Amino acid sequence: MARLLGVDLPRNKKMSVALRAIYGVGPKVAADVLAKVGISADKSSNEITEEEVQQIRAALDEYTVEGDLRREIALNIKRLKDLGCYRGIRHRKGLPVRGQRTHTNARTRKGPAVAIAGKKSIKAMK
Repeated sequence: MARLLGVDLPRNKKMSVALRAIYGVGPKVAADVLAKVGISADKSSNEITEEEVQQIRAALDEYTVEGDLRREIALNIKRLKDLGCYRGIRHRKGLPVRGQRTHTNARTRKGPAVAIAGKKSIKAMK
């Protein structure tokens, strides 16, 4: 099993898919890295040699991935919160940041729905 940047690459996957297990590596970056190193995207992650792992590791050094990327994103969000701008306030409150509606939906950011006590009985009285 190949290990890159502290991440175990999944077994029995094409290299173009296996590299996506690394945070910050998507289809484009994976294709660029494999093309630069000269490894076929269809090659299985089981067949990769230690020398090829070293080449991929060197090619990935050009990109911000894993811990550095997570830290950068966290600092950007912290900066928005400290500024007190609209996006920072939305982050603080745990609400959608990019203009999505919250009257319905938004359950991913808001968490599970909480029932309001007595709401059903009020409707029954009317």
